[in-house]
Amino acid sequence: MSIFCIGLNHKTAPVEIRERLAFAESQLPEQLEQIGELPAVAEVVILSTCNRVEIYGAAVESPAAALSEVQAYLVDHFDIADEAVEFYQQEGEAAAHHLFEVASGLDSMVLGETEIFGQVKKAYSTAHQSGATGRATNKLFQQSFTIGKLVRSNSAIQHGSTSIGSVAVDLAEKIFGDLKGSSVMIVGAGEMSRTTAQSMVSRGASSIIVSNRSYDKAVELAEELDGEALRFDDWEKALRKVDILISSTSAPHPIITRENLEPHMRRRRGRPLFLIDIAVPRDIADDVRQLDDAFPYNIDQLSEIAEAGKSKRLEQIAVCRELIAGHVGEKGIDALAQSSCSHQSPRQNSSTSSRQLPSKSS
Repeated sequence: MSIFCIGLNHKTAPVEIRERLAFAESQLPEQLEQIGELPAVAEVVILSTCNRVEIYGAAVESPAAALSEVQAYLVDHFDIADEAVEFYQQEGEAAAHHLFEVASGLDSMVLGETEIFGQVKKAYSTAHQSGATGRATNKLFQQSFTIGKLVRSNSAIQHGSTSIGSVAVDLAEKIFGDLKGSSVMIVGAGEMSRTTAQSMVSRGASSIIVSNRSYDKAVELAEELDGEALRFDDWEKALRKVDILISSTSAPHPIITRENLEPHMRRRRGRPLFLIDIAVPRDIADDVRQLDDAFPYNIDQLSEIAEAGKSKRLEQIAVCRELIAGHVGEKGIDALAQSSCSHQSPRQNSSTSSRQLPSKSS
């Protein structure tokens, strides 16, 4: 089978590395084209989220050659030749099963989370619309959607906090004890921000402020939550009355730093500000931790809250894998393998290995 996967995730790389390798959504069509033009690559899909960066594809002939070319592309594109970055590489059935577990939420930071299913669908849709997919990846991803739905419908993998957004809310309640009467600001009106805000409202938050670069989207989400919309340039002006700030923008660098936050913290006169950063690259700079009464948490730290309910969900892993194995047994991955070998596009890929790049010399 010429299907392959190469990538890294929250298990293999910290957020400092993942944010460096994050693909900008606006540049995905161009980068899909660049990877697709590699001699050994026939088809390609890029899955870039807060917790993972993975390249799925089909090889023209040699999976090993395709994996080597894609890894070299990643190293060069993100300028990480001098960094200790470890990529996992998979081919054939291993790559297919990996995608099936990703789409089912079994490989997520928060076991069973729901956002990843939509992210996989969006990644495939972007690649398909860009002409980067073909017979093999089309079949592979369609199977992953079927399996993702099957697992969630026939297991208890979603019981408890199953999303980064809901875990963020749990953490807020742990800090404040109760969200009733609290004021929340959402910076960035994406899907994860929407989910988190909805959870905040359901737990009693009385005031929601939404700020986004696209003001129309901020207005849309604010109306949905019966909140207030702010233009992006004005979000700092509302900090004095906010208890919780949740940031999830697509900015390439931190937008919240000690320098721009400190004057507002002085005006708060000791009132604590809880900051949740669910963006990759991160929105909140490390130096914010130096401020009194500012309590920032990034996406990796949210995993600590997820551990509380993890044991019950862990019991469901075997159930979910049986469901996946049963589906694969009925439908078969072999047919997918055969179809990928006869692909006519000028691309390719597959393999199972892991290589660590040389450590940065000091």
